[in-house]
Parts: sequence; C-alpha cells; structure tokens
Amino acid sequence: MTDYNAPLRDMRFVLHEVFQGPALWARLPALAERIDADTADAILEEAAKLTGQLIAPLSRNGDEQGVRFEAGQVSTPDGFRDAWQIYREGGWVGLGGNPEHGGMGMPKMLGVLFEEMMYAADSSFSLYSALSAGSCLAIDAHASEALKATYLGPLYEGRWAGTMCLTEPHAGTDLGLIRTRAEPQADGSYRISGSKIFITGGEQDLTENIVHLVLAKLPDAPAGAKGISLFLVPKFQVEADGSLGARNAAHCGSIEHKMGIKASATCVMNFDGAVGYLVGETNKGLAAMFTMMNYERLSIGIQGIGCAEASYQSAARYANERLQSRAAIGAQARDKVADPIIHHGDVRRMLLTMRALTEGGRAFAAYVGQQLDLAKYAEDPGEREHAQRLVALLTPVAKAFFTDNGLESCVLGQQVYGGHGYIREWGQEQRVRDVRIAQIYEGTNGIQALDLLGRKVLADNGQALASLATEIRAFCVDAPLHREALLDALKRLESASQWLIGQAREDANLVSASAVEYLHLFGLTAYAYMWARMAAAAHQRLSEDTDFYGAKLGCAEFFFQRLLPRSLALDASIRAGSQSLYRLAAEQF
Repeated sequence: MTDYNAPLRDMRFVLHEVFQGPALWARLPALAERIDADTADAILEEAAKLTGQLIAPLSRNGDEQGVRFEAGQVSTPDGFRDAWQIYREGGWVGLGGNPEHGGMGMPKMLGVLFEEMMYAADSSFSLYSALSAGSCLAIDAHASEALKATYLGPLYEGRWAGTMCLTEPHAGTDLGLIRTRAEPQADGSYRISGSKIFITGGEQDLTENIVHLVLAKLPDAPAGAKGISLFLVPKFQVEADGSLGARNAAHCGSIEHKMGIKASATCVMNFDGAVGYLVGETNKGLAAMFTMMNYERLSIGIQGIGCAEASYQSAARYANERLQSRAAIGAQARDKVADPIIHHGDVRRMLLTMRALTEGGRAFAAYVGQQLDLAKYAEDPGEREHAQRLVALLTPVAKAFFTDNGLESCVLGQQVYGGHGYIREWGQEQRVRDVRIAQIYEGTNGIQALDLLGRKVLADNGQALASLATEIRAFCVDAPLHREALLDALKRLESASQWLIGQAREDANLVSASAVEYLHLFGLTAYAYMWARMAAAAHQRLSEDTDFYGAKLGCAEFFFQRLLPRSLALDASIRAGSQSLYRLAAEQF
C-alpha cells in the first residue's frame, strides 16, 4: 500500500497557529518580500499533490526493483526519471535556495514540512533531492563567487545533483583518518585521488551532471581532522559557457545491496586524479562540510517523522477496517461479525503512541526551522546569536530522537497489522526497512548523543540549555494546560544535566555511558514543550472545530500521561553511572 495524503490541516496548525510563521516572516525583511500565509498554503497544497500523486506511487515498485548497476552506470527504477523531470520543473530542489542564484528562498519552517512530505512519500526518491539541497548550502556558504555562479543555478534547477563524499572504508566517524589526497595544480585546480563509500546518489541517471563535495588532504596537511580540505569535483567538467565538457576521473565502482531505501543509489566512488576545486580555505574543509552535514542531520531526522506519518496513516486505516473479536465493553459494530480493532485498547495504545511522537516531532522540526530562520534572517545580532545557539543544541536531538521514534512508530504500525504487517504487499515492512537507516547515517544516533552531551551541554556548562529553559518557563507563566508536568520534566532534565556536569569530572566513561539516555530525556522534555504549546493553541480555538482541536487535546493528554513518564526511567538510568557497563572485561564479551 503506497497511499499517502499529506496531513495539511495539522501542518497548517503547526505553521500558522502554534508558531505564527506568517507573523515571524513579516518582521524579517528578507522573508517578508517572498512569502506570506497564502503563499505558504499554496506551496503546501502543491507539495501535497506532488508527493501524494507523483512520488508515493513510485515507492513500492522502487523498493521491489531497486537501482541497477551495469558497466559503471546506475539506472534508477522505472518511473523515477519521469518523476524527477516533473519534480525539477516545479523548482522543488531550490525551494530553500539562495534567490541570487535561482533558488526560491523559502523559510526553513516551511521547508521542514515539505521534507516530511517527501520522506513520507518515498525516502529513496527524496534522498537524491536532499543531498543536492545540502550541497547547495555548503557551496553557497563557502565556495568562491566563480564556483557559485557556475554550479548553484543548475543544482537549484535539478539539472545537476550534488553528493557528499566523506566516508572511507577505514574512516567513518573519525574523519581525521581519511586517505583521499588532493594534489595542487599550476592552474589552481587540484587532482583528487582516493575512494569513498556510502555515497548517496554518487551515480544515477536522473541528472546530466553530478557535483561531488569531497573531503581530502593536501600533501603538507596537518595530521588528523585539522588537515582536511573540501573540494568540488564534477562528474563532467564545465566549460566557460556553462556547457558540459570532458568526463572527469570520478567513477562509481559498485553499489551497496541494502536492507532498505533500495531505490537510492549508495555508491563506492573512485577518484583517480579527478579534477577538483577548493571550497573554502585549505585545512578547514570539515567546518565547511558541517554546513551541509548539519542540514542533512535535520533532514534525516525528518525522514523519521515522514516514515512514521505514512505508517500511521496506513495503520489507522487498517485498524478502522479490520474486524477481530468484540470490544471489551461489548459489541460496537452490531451489524458485523466482529468489531474493528480500533476498539481494542492495545491497538489504541500503539496508534496514539505513533501519533503523539509524530505530531510532537513535526512541531519540534518546525521549531528548529524557526530558529534556523532567525539565525539567518533576524536583523538583531543578539537574536541571531541566540537562535544559532539553540540550533547547535537541538540539531543532534532532532536527528537522533526523530529517527529513534520513527523506527518505534514504524514497528508499531507494522504490529497493528499483525501477520499482514510482515507481508510485503501491505507496505509496512518496507517502512521499517526504509526508516532503519536513518538512525545510522549522517552520524549514528550514538554519536549525536555524544555531541549533545559532551559538546553542547558539558562543554558550555549547560548555558545553551539554560537559555532554552528560560524560554520554557516564560511560556509556562500563562500556559493553560500541562504546566506542572512540563515544569517537572524540565526540572528533571536540568537536574540530570547538573549531575552529569559534576560527575563527569570524576568518571571519564560517564558521558559515553549516559549520552543516549540523556538525549532521550532531552527529547521527551522538548516534546513536552511542543505538546504544551500545541495544547494551548488548540484550547484557545476548541469551539471553532471540536473534532480537530479536541483530537489535538486528547493526544496531548496521552503524551503527558503515557509517554512523558518514560523520563523517570531515563533519569534513573543516567544516575546509575557507568560502573555496570565496565564491570566486564573486554575478553568477557
């Protein structure tokens, strides 16, 4: 089953009513001239048609057929090329891109909702676009004006696509170990040599050119991560007039055979003296690449939300149709041989868990998008700096918590189907396989947790967290619902943070032993803030639409009563320390 209908009503609720997006855009001059509420709604409407009618129907066949690799060439599944043509003609690749080079310049608050639709429709198709959008960010932020003028326009148009080439067989998280080399040339270019693995879209038949962003080291580079530079390496060289020239020495050696996202080409890329161009400064490539990586981390987090939403829609339909047994309180569908399973308590538990996590994630994604917009467009330097600190703090939470919840939700959606959830044609097992990678790539969720606790909380002694806590407490002053539960959760997070800051000085293993539980504690507290804000907005307008706003209030109640208590166990686990993890010697495993 590949039916997907974008939850437009809920997306508008988050964008317009919870976070007042149009009011924010109106006070940011760079956005005020580009977008208002009507424009945002029109974009969401068109995006819903695109994803529901064009992309979602490709998902099942794309999974069954996968990509094909022959003689160094990758072929995408049937229908992908035609769909890409329609997709690019709509300007969707450049939705958030720099208008100076042909992008639409839309706010990230809107962009995260579009990305959710894309991933819900089909993760594989979406990845080709997501990597291009991320490449554009890095090029726009760090490349020379000449490189921007040559490459950004075709990338925004979708005629060309971008990739991110970091990982090598021996160097994943520890990029300081990379061996790819860059030899300077007399004309200012470089010759890039080395192999990269796990390169999404490294080769494909959707676009006429592919622009690789490659991490490599110069001959005299310092050791480790401080010696990494970033290079732009096109598949085809670009002539002065913008036309394509000779084939570059960048080739796909093979593709991976994967558990999921089978219609996304995951390539081994071999660079054999390929011509490349420096992006940014020498030996500062990792910082430049992080511009793209941070975008991708939020995007991949949203993959978890999109897959969860699609799984929820399918499971909710099934639960209303599937007849099994009678409800505990007696027959609810007396004209049928049994009641729909939606009347059974455990099915409701699963569906409400999916819905509460997914809608909480959608709101949190929009909140992070709001901070990104403020960091980029706010006129006041203090406001920009504050927003940027929140972005840095919240990005690892978004990537890891969204995707952990995404897998949980997709497994629950499969479980609602019972035996049918294990059968391919129902589609739920594909969601489980497709979403699973999101916890792994763009920095595993364990690495995100280490980043959050070690670099974003302990390193600044909890100052960024304190700033967020101040905002939450200010909201609670007038919050009509769930105020005490939210404040209790916040106090628990703050107390655990201070305990970790103190204990980490005495226990070198504590951060790595506690980081994942800490990230989940943080995530649940952030979701509590989102649900309190959504409940406040719904409470204010309940009389206007008791069905929609009443459901929102019901989901909020479920979150606070049945999901937020998970934070109690996480707090206890954190405070248990690292000793039990290190009681066994390495040889005992």
